[in-house]
Amino acid sequence: MSETIVLGGGCFWCVESVFQAVEGVEAVESGYAGGQIKNPTYEAVCGGKTGHAEVVKVTFDPQKISLTEILEIFFVASHDPTTLNRQGNDVGTQYRSIILWESQQQLDTAKIVIERLNDDETFNGKIVTELEQLSDYYPAEEYHQNYFRKHPNQPYCAFSIPPKLAKLKKYFPDKALA
Repeated sequence: MSETIVLGGGCFWCVESVFQAVEGVEAVESGYAGGQIKNPTYEAVCGGKTGHAEVVKVTFDPQKISLTEILEIFFVASHDPTTLNRQGNDVGTQYRSIILWESQQQLDTAKIVIERLNDDETFNGKIVTELEQLSDYYPAEEYHQNYFRKHPNQPYCAFSIPPKLAKLKKYFPDKALA
């Protein structure tokens, strides 16, 4: 039986691209969560006035990949979890690092992974990822879905995504699809 978790780590095109390249991930959908208005649009979210983060809903097979592994990939390969409300040149709360959990088990696992990565000094700073219970999730507009696959030469994607995919292959070679 599949499981899902909602993760935000900057631009959803980047996070989506990483998880689409992970063995055991069945689906990745870009969307919005963690905000105050219903049915937000990309333009409203990018304006930073809705409170939403750009997120991805990751559906995975726990027989092939664990939630712990999903979260390790999220932290290590998809973004920098030590920067508050920014990823690279993308600045604002809509680009914050956030895990939107749906069960106590997801929350507990996230806390354990964060504590271990901080204790191991995996990063140069402490993880600032928010942990919030998922209340509302809204799929992004269709043109945002599978964005890198549709637009591999788009300048932002061509610059930002290949280094993330290289990290996935370097640090998680047994989970990276060929």
